[in-house]
Amino acid sequence: MIALAQDPLRLDASAIDYVLLAVYFAFVLGIGFLARRSISSSLDFFLSGRALPAWVTGLAFIAANLGAIEIIGMSANGAMYGMPTMHYFWIGAVPAMLFLGLVMMPFYYGSKVRSVPEFMLRRFGTAAHLVNGISFALAQILIAGVNLFLLATIVDALLGWPLWVSLLVAAAIVLSYTALGGLSAAIYNEVLQFFVIVAALLPLTLVGLHRVGGWSGLVEEVTNSPDGAEHLSAWPGNALTGFGSSFLSVLGIVFGLGFVLAFGYWTTNFVEVQRAMASKSMSAAMRTPIIGAFPKLFIPFLVVIPGMIAGVSVSEMVALQAGENPGVDYNDAILLLMRDLLPNGLLGVALAGLLASFMAGMAANLSSFNTVFTYDIWQAYIVKGRPDSYYLNMGRWVTVGATLGAVGTAFIASGYSNLMDYLQQLFSFFNAPLFATFILGMYWKRMTPAAGWSGLVSGTLAAVLVFLANTFGVIELSGQGASFVGAGAAFVVDIVVSVVVTMFTRPKPDSELVGLVHSLTPRESRRAETTGEDAGWYRRPWVLALIAGVLVVALNIIFF
Repeated sequence: MIALAQDPLRLDASAIDYVLLAVYFAFVLGIGFLARRSISSSLDFFLSGRALPAWVTGLAFIAANLGAIEIIGMSANGAMYGMPTMHYFWIGAVPAMLFLGLVMMPFYYGSKVRSVPEFMLRRFGTAAHLVNGISFALAQILIAGVNLFLLATIVDALLGWPLWVSLLVAAAIVLSYTALGGLSAAIYNEVLQFFVIVAALLPLTLVGLHRVGGWSGLVEEVTNSPDGAEHLSAWPGNALTGFGSSFLSVLGIVFGLGFVLAFGYWTTNFVEVQRAMASKSMSAAMRTPIIGAFPKLFIPFLVVIPGMIAGVSVSEMVALQAGENPGVDYNDAILLLMRDLLPNGLLGVALAGLLASFMAGMAANLSSFNTVFTYDIWQAYIVKGRPDSYYLNMGRWVTVGATLGAVGTAFIASGYSNLMDYLQQLFSFFNAPLFATFILGMYWKRMTPAAGWSGLVSGTLAAVLVFLANTFGVIELSGQGASFVGAGAAFVVDIVVSVVVTMFTRPKPDSELVGLVHSLTPRESRRAETTGEDAGWYRRPWVLALIAGVLVVALNIIFF
């Protein structure tokens, strides 16, 4: 994306902005050095010794997701589609997060697995384990490239460096603290980054609303813009999905995004699950995604609304919506809004917030990649039976290799004018079929090991075929509709293939599935503790989930 190196995006940062950035980076690296002192085993490096409190893992859970997808992708979607972008939060995130906490985490945490692919190993055997490990590792390198690319754009906007130089500098920053302190460094930095991100985006949103005359002024401006009526109504979201039919659009949002993509991402993505698995108890692990759901409810007001403001107040965005070529694209919406609205000092805080979000996202990708690659590929299939210290050191070298890989995949991300299109496509490839395999295997004890890997491969191929059909004009869907259709196809094909293969192959004995299949796992082992540090109604996962559920229903009704 050459536009990022052009003059419209150069930010007029002053000395105070650079001082604020330097202070922030000093904190980030300091946390890495402090976390290094507590690492004595591979479990400490990869899963923080399973000793972190729920409020820390809960904030880290949501901060790990508050990277490029949220800040740049959702603000770009806000400028491009408006209110339908809210579906990614209230339909496409919170319900799945609550399901993860209440239903999935008791199985993950109770089985004491170190990764999601390891859960696949115990449930389905080596073939499904290897397929999942390789596909997950590939997905993380591709998604890390997105965060790294956007991190490099900030360096470029500040200093005007070439993209490849900015990429290397940005990669070195994240690598330094992730390789030093492992998951603990990543998690504690994510907690810091969460507050820095809010401190950056809240003033931008408030100043932006003041600029357009408050909420009523924004509504009036959006109404007078191209496709303004569609931008102000969350439903049916035809522009977002690319469907001409309102019924198919709603179906795509509810089934494709709200069920397959959302549940596939939040319940099987080890980037997120890893944070919960670092908790100190079953109750804390269950509460982790539920605690994260509360800020997730309100984050769209800090990312989607600024995108909508940019769409009607930034001259380049207005020109872009009018069909002109102003030399920028929708990914640049929030940077352009910062350029136009924020004075020096506040600009430094905002830039630190953007850097924090991209670093949080990339660090999450790296920490989960090194766990899966080291445990589920290297130790399981390449170098077996070595001392724990060997795998600890290997994890650090894997982090270096993953960072270099992300530098390469960042150039793929640079070719997309709206990164949400790219990211949703990746989720349809990797997460949707995995969710189908998981949910069927967790509730159907008859499902066989052969069905596990064959369903996973078939579902992924189905999503790829939909992508190719849309790319070459066999089907024509604009927006993110192709991703929704691909996710639905992946889910259905995975289920059908798994059922058919199961009919002709042998299942595992029941004794090997205790703790992995719902009907064979004693209810007591899936219950959260209610004594000691987990005592109190406000620490009960079901109570917190009920409150979050009521809030998400209320928000969907208010902004219908």
